[in-house]
Amino acid sequence: MFELPLFPLNTVLFPGAPIHLHIFEPRYQKMIGLCIEESRPFGVVLIRSGKEANAPLATPHRIGCTANIIQVQRMEQGRFNIVAIGQERFRILTLDTDSQPYLIGQVELYPFQIKDPQELEQRAARLRRQFQKFVAAVIEVSGNSVEIGDLPEDALGLAYMAATVLQIGVHQKQALLEQSDVVTLLDQLLYIYRREQALLKAMIHHGEKQDGIPYSLN
Repeated sequence: MFELPLFPLNTVLFPGAPIHLHIFEPRYQKMIGLCIEESRPFGVVLIRSGKEANAPLATPHRIGCTANIIQVQRMEQGRFNIVAIGQERFRILTLDTDSQPYLIGQVELYPFQIKDPQELEQRAARLRRQFQKFVAAVIEVSGNSVEIGDLPEDALGLAYMAATVLQIGVHQKQALLEQSDVVTLLDQLLYIYRREQALLKAMIHHGEKQDGIPYSLN
């Protein structure tokens, strides 16, 4: 268990994914300033209730992702532009809403327990093939090249990348982040990608073209 400053946002961060933030509220200027000074992470958590900015502290979901700051641009009036990278899932045990103007959580890391590595790799291979089919369909529909980069070799890295790329509702993404079993996570991602590819095939059949990456509305 350890103490972690928390940043409630209307987004879900996965390990390995970048997040770009403009820090303008005094409470988060203080929090991010301390994280920069002490080279420590902060926690990104999806808002369960409340507002992201200029409002009382929001109530977060209990599962989030630590973020390490890798780039800082200092601006006037104490503002920052930062880039951070998601690192590890965590679970909030208790919340401190009084010590600082921002939330502080007593948290523990929430790693996946891998029971059957062979089964995991089989699921990952299916998701990798489906992901590649999906990208090919995106290119056909949009008429544009899509830069995804090399897919991670490890199953968990692949799952996190696949979850990050999906443009689905934040509560669906939060459900993926909270999944306790990595095999089930891979199965859920495979189902979503098959659904999205079916949408793309329908668009191809009807001769529709779109700029960028089309997704179903969730």
